[in-house]
Amino acid sequence: MTHSTKQEHSHSQSAVLGLQHVLSMYAGSILVPIMIAGALGYSARELTYLISTDIFMCGVATFLQLKLTKHTGVGLPVVLGCAFQSVAPLSIIGAQQGSSAMFGALIASGIYVILVAGIFSKIARFFPPIVTGSVITVIGLSLVGVAMGNMGDNVKEPTAQSVMLSLLTIVIILLVQKFTKGFVKSISILIGLVAGTLVSAMMGLVDTTPVVEASWIHVPTPFYFGMPTFDITSIVMMCIIATVSMVESTGVYLALSDLTNDQLDEKRLRNGYRSEGIAVFLGGLFNTFPYTGFSQNVGLVQISGIKTRRPIYYAAGILVVIGLLPKFGAMAQMIPSPVLGGAMLVLFGMVALQGMQMLNRVDFQKNEYNFIIAAVSISAGLGFNGTNLFASLPETAQMFLTNGIVIATLTSVVLNLVLNGKDKQDE
Repeated sequence: MTHSTKQEHSHSQSAVLGLQHVLSMYAGSILVPIMIAGALGYSARELTYLISTDIFMCGVATFLQLKLTKHTGVGLPVVLGCAFQSVAPLSIIGAQQGSSAMFGALIASGIYVILVAGIFSKIARFFPPIVTGSVITVIGLSLVGVAMGNMGDNVKEPTAQSVMLSLLTIVIILLVQKFTKGFVKSISILIGLVAGTLVSAMMGLVDTTPVVEASWIHVPTPFYFGMPTFDITSIVMMCIIATVSMVESTGVYLALSDLTNDQLDEKRLRNGYRSEGIAVFLGGLFNTFPYTGFSQNVGLVQISGIKTRRPIYYAAGILVVIGLLPKFGAMAQMIPSPVLGGAMLVLFGMVALQGMQMLNRVDFQKNEYNFIIAAVSISAGLGFNGTNLFASLPETAQMFLTNGIVIATLTSVVLNLVLNGKDKQDE
C-alpha cells in the first residue's frame, strides 16, 4: 500500500491525487460556514460568500504550509481546512456580540497564534510516541462518529438506501485496493466517491440545485460583513480555540512526519503554527473561519501511499480556483452524505491505525507505565468527547473538557511526565 516517499508522478496524476484530497476534505470544511450561517440566520447570498471564501482561504492556508521558508511552512503534505471546534464558540459570539465581534476575535486569535508559535513549538519534546500515538488514535476514532452520521445521511432514522450507498462506496474502495495497482490504487477513495455519486444519480438522489444557483465568479472581499470590533471575552474564547487547534495540528504534523519519514524539528513546528496563525488572521480579515490540519487527509496519504507534496500543491490550487468559481465548487456539494460517509469511515480508520502503528514502537514490555498512559489517555479522549458530564459548567470550560483530542493530549502528556519523567524517551 505504500510507495517510496521520493516516487514522482506526472503532473496529470498529481492533479488527480490533489482532487482526491480536495474531495475528502471539502464537505467537512464547508460544514463549518453552513452551520454558523444557519445559527446566525445569514441569507443565502451571505452563505454563498462564506462557502466560496472559505474554500479559497483553505487553498491559501495550505499553500502557506507547503513551502518551507525561513519563517513559514511546516513543509509536509498537509491540507488545511476549517476547524470544526470553532463552530460552537463562533456561533455564540455571533449571536451575542454580532458578526463584527466574531471576525474581530478571529483576527486577534490569529495574531495570538503567530506570537506564541515559537513558545508552542518547544513542547514537541513532550510528544514522544506514547503521547502522539495515543492522541492520533483518539483523533481517528473520535471522528468515526462523524463518518457514521454521514453514512446515515445525518438523520435520526437512516433509510436502508443510505446504508446501502455508504456500504457500496466502502466496497468499491476495497475492491480498488484489492485488484488494482499503482496510480489507480492510490486514488481508490476518489473512485469510490465518483462511483457512489453516479449510482446515487441513477437513483435520483443527486441534487444539482447548488450548481444551478451558484454564480460563476466570486472574489473574496475584506470586511464583507463590516469592520471588526474587538470584545475581550470573545477574543479570549477564540484564543482558547486556537490553542486547541494547535494541539490538533500538532498531532497531524507528527503523524505526517512519521508517515513520510521526514523528521520535524522545533523550527518547522514553529513555522507550521505561524502559518496557521497567518491563515486564521486572513480568515478573519476576509470574514471566514479558522484553519487547522485536516486528519482525513492524513488517512489519504496513508491509504494512497503518495507522500510527496506535489499532489497537495495541486489540491491547494484547486481549492483556490473553485473558491473563485462557485459553480465548480458547488459540484462537490452534489456528493450525497452517505457516499461521503463511507469514504470517511475508511479514512478515519486509517488515521486511527497510524496512531496504533506509532504505539507499536513503544516499549510496553519493559515499561508497564506505558500501558496505563495509553489506556487512560485513549479512554479519556474517547469518553470525554462530546460528553454531557460538564453541562453545568461555563461554555468555555465545556469546550475544553468535551474535546476528546484536548483531553487525550493533556492526559497523555501529564501521565507521561509523572510516570516516565520528562527525560524518558519511549522508542
